[in-house]
Amino acid sequence: MSLVRRAVPEDADEVLRLRQVMIDSVFSSDSSVSSTKWHEQSLPSLRGRLADPDGAFVAFVVDHPERPGALAALVAGTIEYRIGRAGNPHGRVGHVFSVATDPDVRRRGYARACMEELLGWFREQGVPQVDLNASAEAEPLYASLGFVRKPDPSMRLQL
Repeated sequence: MSLVRRAVPEDADEVLRLRQVMIDSVFSSDSSVSSTKWHEQSLPSLRGRLADPDGAFVAFVVDHPERPGALAALVAGTIEYRIGRAGNPHGRVGHVFSVATDPDVRRRGYARACMEELLGWFREQGVPQVDLNASAEAEPLYASLGFVRKPDPSMRLQL
């Protein structure tokens, strides 16, 4: 039996807590992103997404082995549509985000197990390409799963 399960609406608070763990570890020097005030506003949307079994968003989690009701690890992903191209004529692209493990249970394979479950879900959904942004610390995990660095010309406009 796998430790990994699909997150449900009742996990939303813990999913946000682990997302904050990831945000804090990636952006540790930026105090503007360490606030958790946005969690309350985010909860209804997240619960709705977690309740939709046929939606383009999914999260896989591992329950914390020592703290009932808490999560040990999280991986979330979504399917985006982009106009097709060679190698992806239907334009389905997976995106992985919010890969996080509680600091007290790291190095137990939880993130890898969640990632493998998410990649299986993408395959079942007919997604031929999966993208993610990798921290230097997490890059070995992703490389071991077959991810490769790509030149990234992305830009962002905050509206």
